[in-house]
Amino acid sequence: MVKIMGNEAKLALEDGTVLKGEAFGYETVTVGELAFSTGMSGYTEALTDPSFKGQILMSTYPLEGNYGVSEDWYQSDKVQVEGFVVREACKKLSNFGTKKTLDDFLKEFKVPGIEDIDTRDLTLKIREKGSLKAALATEEIDDDELVARAQEHKSIVDLDLVPLVSTPEVKTFGDFDKTVAIIDCGVKKNIINCFLENGVGVALFPYNTDYQTILDYGVNGLMVSPGPGNPERLTDTIANVEKLINKFPVFGICMGQHVIAKAFGATTYKMKFGHRGANQPVKDLQSGKVFITSQNHGFAIDPDSLKGTDLELTQINLNDGTPEGFAHKELPLRTIQYHPESGPGPNDTRDLFEEFGKLIKEY
Repeated sequence: MVKIMGNEAKLALEDGTVLKGEAFGYETVTVGELAFSTGMSGYTEALTDPSFKGQILMSTYPLEGNYGVSEDWYQSDKVQVEGFVVREACKKLSNFGTKKTLDDFLKEFKVPGIEDIDTRDLTLKIREKGSLKAALATEEIDDDELVARAQEHKSIVDLDLVPLVSTPEVKTFGDFDKTVAIIDCGVKKNIINCFLENGVGVALFPYNTDYQTILDYGVNGLMVSPGPGNPERLTDTIANVEKLINKFPVFGICMGQHVIAKAFGATTYKMKFGHRGANQPVKDLQSGKVFITSQNHGFAIDPDSLKGTDLELTQINLNDGTPEGFAHKELPLRTIQYHPESGPGPNDTRDLFEEFGKLIKEY
């Protein structure tokens, strides 16, 4: 393929819409589900978040790249998104501590970007119509062919994305008396760091690790991590978690909440456009407190499907009433839908790692 003259780029949607802008990042054609995020900062963390695998990320904030990119902010070892859509990509850095531009960053990991897009208008379109499959081109391609690629791409409901981001082998972090097993559906580095900061070592297991292997490792607690895509696809993970939930303290974040809830017989559904950003209000039903949280998910649990189980709803989203947390009536088990590790986002709920660490040490 030949690069479009004048650095033109195109974004095509499955409904036939074709938007033209300016290319940055890598020269290629990519497909994915177009998802918007409302975060005002943290683009490096978002782009490297494994939960965005399979999606073309669009920022509602109008300027991205102004403070550059640092490897210290990576949440995984590479860019995970399929493409990046922005209103404006800043060309000059305004941070003495970074040397890499957003353009350099995307080129390094062979990910395309498009700017000069009316992202707020496109966000309103998604909010009205729901999530849309999209194709992004920074190389020459016919409009009709680009639209066809978007239309022919599999729905994220039917994709197996977790195997693409999970660790291929067991990895350990920290040298402490107590260790938590993390089933890696797409863990973020900040989650691992939060456990280490609270004196708990981490044993990271592939998403489909047999439950007996985890028991034989001699861990003191279990956490099921966040991750991308449809929880219905993780049948092996759900089956193994079902056998582990009564062995030691258990904690689930985002995809982890879905997996654990499904181990109790719950059902999940795809949301119209999901929750992605760092400003989602969550109310704790027991204390009445409201926390501002960072979130990144496109599926939710049907609360009615948990009636008759031993899980109780503990937190809700104040924007749409969707479940944000569950706890077991008897077992030391709780789950949350949001990201307490931040990266990016507020630290309102970071103490959950301290609480779970104490539970592991005392259990």
